[in-house]
Amino acid sequence: MMNKLKLSYEGNKVIFSHDEFHPKHILECGQAFRWYKEEDESYTLIAFNRVINVKNIDGNVIINGTNEVEFKELWYSYFDLETDYRKIKSELPINEDLIAASEYGYGIRILNQDIYETIISFIISANNMIPRIKGSIEKISNLYGEKIGEDENRQYYSFPKKEILANANPLDLREKCRVGFRDVRIVEASRMLLQPDFAENKLRELSTTELRKKLIELPGVGPKVSDCIMLFAFGRSEVFPVDVWIKRVMETLFINKEVKPKEVVEYANALFGKNAGYAQQYLFYYGRDNAIGKA
Repeated sequence: MMNKLKLSYEGNKVIFSHDEFHPKHILECGQAFRWYKEEDESYTLIAFNRVINVKNIDGNVIINGTNEVEFKELWYSYFDLETDYRKIKSELPINEDLIAASEYGYGIRILNQDIYETIISFIISANNMIPRIKGSIEKISNLYGEKIGEDENRQYYSFPKKEILANANPLDLREKCRVGFRDVRIVEASRMLLQPDFAENKLRELSTTELRKKLIELPGVGPKVSDCIMLFAFGRSEVFPVDVWIKRVMETLFINKEVKPKEVVEYANALFGKNAGYAQQYLFYYGRDNAIGKA
């Protein structure tokens, strides 16, 4: 796929043309929290201890803050550019609502994120709103991370290492980082993730069923959070995370009655199969923006 992209490099800037890549769709569909929307409609994001700015101008994607080597080694995979989303869309069931959703969020791509940061971020996300999630993660990074850069807008800090948060004071997390009841969960989960049986290479080797079971051992991780972690950090595209929004959307557009979250998952798995995660992202973004199923 990389050789199909017409890439050009200008110093610390990468430019390519792509019909299915839009930073607004990618970053505002609920999968990532460390980003800022700038006045020029570009997005500055922090990942893997690096800061880049991404914008889409007339179909051209412009990434500032990286170079050819780093793009190929890191950002190409991070933005899931090896995956043919047009093919995935063609494999999804022919349904007018799903077609509308995939056209609305045509530029969505599922990010391949850092495992530890994703786990802690989605522990914070439980029963929480995106602006508050973003604020708490920023405060945690500013307090416990390392400075990795600054520009005219702000200073940037890395997401802290698990060893740091494993020894954090829960009271500081609660009062200074505004994580609420999730304070102890963050510390305890970080300590557990330092254990050999939670080594990332071991987790990656597990089947989806085994991985879900293992992740749910962590405090603050239930079925929805575990599925988000698997989709956004482990590339398990067959999972279908169900939150309030996606439950409403599925009940309104597909199931036609109110059901339990577990039944939504079962219905989605049967309908979307190996591409359930992609369908979930299109439907979530479309449903939330258009308030589908909200009285």
